[in-house]
Amino acid sequence: MSTEQHTLTMSREFDAPREKVFEAWMEPDKLTRWFGPVEVEAPRDQIIVEPRVGGIWQVVMVWSDENGEQSAPIEATITELNSPALLVAQAKAAPDADHEYEEMHLEFEDLNGRTRMNLTQGPFASEEWVEMTRDGWGTSFDKLDGLLAG
Repeated sequence: MSTEQHTLTMSREFDAPREKVFEAWMEPDKLTRWFGPVEVEAPRDQIIVEPRVGGIWQVVMVWSDENGEQSAPIEATITELNSPALLVAQAKAAPDADHEYEEMHLEFEDLNGRTRMNLTQGPFASEEWVEMTRDGWGTSFDKLDGLLAG
């Protein structure tokens, strides 16, 4: 495997206060409503969030394809937490990765009632993984927009 590492960086603005955007990441009842790309679900009974440094942040994404029901667990530990400004978690990497962990770093910037969320995630083993992850987050964040508007 390649030793080159790739990192995803992206920003998204939401028409909601940062406290609401941050809560959407920390409250399982909200996570279940938006987390995962289009046609992917995050069942409420498979979400665990312990909002503290050292706490678990776990979501299982579930979908169906030609091979039947599929799932992808995200098992992370919160390494930094400063509500409502910062969430950093270290997740187990995909089984085919050449590294053990990936970091998800989220900053929530107050824009006078709106929020800019800055996401950095990685390392990934390839640029292809970065782009697939970017696409997945994009549609997830579209769903989050809908939740925040409702």
